[in-house]
Amino acid sequence: MNSFIQEVIANKQRIAIPIMTHPGIELNGNTVRQAVTNGEVHFEAIRTLNQRYPLAAATVIMDLTVEAEAFGATIAFHENEVPAVTGRLLNNEAEIETLQVPGLEQGRVGEYLKANRLAAEHITNKPVLGGCIGPYSLAGRLYDMSEIMMLIYITPEAANLLLRKCTDFLLAYCSALKETGIAGVVIAEPAAGLLSNEDCQQYSSIYIKEIVDALQDEHFSIILHNCGNTGHCTPAMVYTGAAGYHFGNKIDMKVAMQDVPADALGMGNIDPVGIFKQGTPEQMKAEVLQLLKDMEPYPNFVLSSGCDTPPEVPEGNIDAFFNALNQYNEGR
Repeated sequence: MNSFIQEVIANKQRIAIPIMTHPGIELNGNTVRQAVTNGEVHFEAIRTLNQRYPLAAATVIMDLTVEAEAFGATIAFHENEVPAVTGRLLNNEAEIETLQVPGLEQGRVGEYLKANRLAAEHITNKPVLGGCIGPYSLAGRLYDMSEIMMLIYITPEAANLLLRKCTDFLLAYCSALKETGIAGVVIAEPAAGLLSNEDCQQYSSIYIKEIVDALQDEHFSIILHNCGNTGHCTPAMVYTGAAGYHFGNKIDMKVAMQDVPADALGMGNIDPVGIFKQGTPEQMKAEVLQLLKDMEPYPNFVLSSGCDTPPEVPEGNIDAFFNALNQYNEGR
């Protein structure tokens, strides 16, 4: 991965790594529910997209319910929508105290490890990037997003205990993901974007840095995704020492890239809903070409979606995304 990142920065040609799996599910005639519960169906979606589009790296589904389910949270499944956590698993500080850190055999963790392992075994010409939720976002799904924000101010000791347990599980999960042979993991921490830069560092980045320090090396990279960041907490993201930073469509990439270290990747940020799903091919082309023009001062920029692309993205918009990239590169 170190060599891959160095080559990206040195190459005048731009590459694209959209966080995109759902179109592959649909191309294979499967449902979202099948893919998020069956590692082989999930992998086949990844492989289909890899064969169809010029992706610089393959990515898995950004499913932010897998880890919460392993802890015991209730998950609502729909045939063609992403899963969602329903209700609260934890209702008070006493329940945080007694919460057990689950093993990797719980819930659908094994199916996601299978999907990553199959992708690493069969896609050998480019990096495969796994995914997991970040510690603060996981804590919010277990304790309720509004309540966790109150907890960090009222009883920070209890909040840090919950974050400690979440991080212990995520470290074990990311270690297992690394063992599958994938090249890196995208840690999705959108809820941390609701915090100030100082709080983002204290209640998210410090814990993510533990994972980075333990697992990141020349062969395996951590990419930190925070689509809740509007520019106010990029320094806290960079504090983690991750090899890449992935931004959502709400941020101005010209501002974000000023904070990204020159030897780390900055990735983003075409709107996954407004442009990928609801836009036209003409809008997609215009957005991509403008973003690439804006990013010319930054050789470490990688074109991507602002988040995981949702189900039912029109193929014409995906084609327009890559056609615009090709058009731009032809003029380089």
